[in-house]
Amino acid sequence: MPEAAPREVDLFGETVSYEVRRSDEADDPRIDIDIHDVVVVLPRDSETDPEELLAENAAWVMEKKQKYDSFRETIPDRTFEAGATFPYFGDPHEIVVEHRPASTVEEGAFKLARHHVEQTSVQRALETLYRRKARETFEERADHYADEMCVEYKSIELRNQRTRWGSCSTSGTLSLNWRLMMAPSEIIDYIVVHELAHLREPNHNGTFWSLVVEYDPEYKARAEWLNENSTQLIFTEDDL
Repeated sequence: MPEAAPREVDLFGETVSYEVRRSDEADDPRIDIDIHDVVVVLPRDSETDPEELLAENAAWVMEKKQKYDSFRETIPDRTFEAGATFPYFGDPHEIVVEHRPASTVEEGAFKLARHHVEQTSVQRALETLYRRKARETFEERADHYADEMCVEYKSIELRNQRTRWGSCSTSGTLSLNWRLMMAPSEIIDYIVVHELAHLREPNHNGTFWSLVVEYDPEYKARAEWLNENSTQLIFTEDDL
């Protein structure tokens, strides 16, 4: 927890708010910066002046802070109501709430079952639909590429990690972020290929990347797309 209320420091003429956190696990003073906060982490018995530490690293702090400020400005303003649009395979789809037995995606729209919305909410009904379609899509693409790559995976788990799109356990379980359903289909394929490649080579070495490029020659462009457009795959502020 923060040591006290947020403090302020002047760096290159800009007022920067920050917090101080004491940690028994920290070996040396450090500065942590993310989209939410600037935090100075100090060992429990450290006598380091946090303001001096920030001043000494002012250029790096401001570079990181500006990066996250720009990132924040690109975050979509999501509203969970009929008529709002959310991406699906990279294309905008309108939310429609209507009487129907089950929610589905068709004709460029998320057609949500009214009874589900009334029992939960538009947000919950939409997320449930995304997750259902994610499982169908991920299993189909994983089966396709597993056959081509001559590997076998054990199962697929849907996750919603903030900073990871996929992972592969040593037991063969693929963990894939359901929010990938907002991305173009080639981005989903890239992540699936990437994780399946770990079944043959666990490390990100030359052998691994040679395997990835064999099944996705444009993998560098896919990775760059994710780097530049990850904010477009944010569902709610909880994903930040």
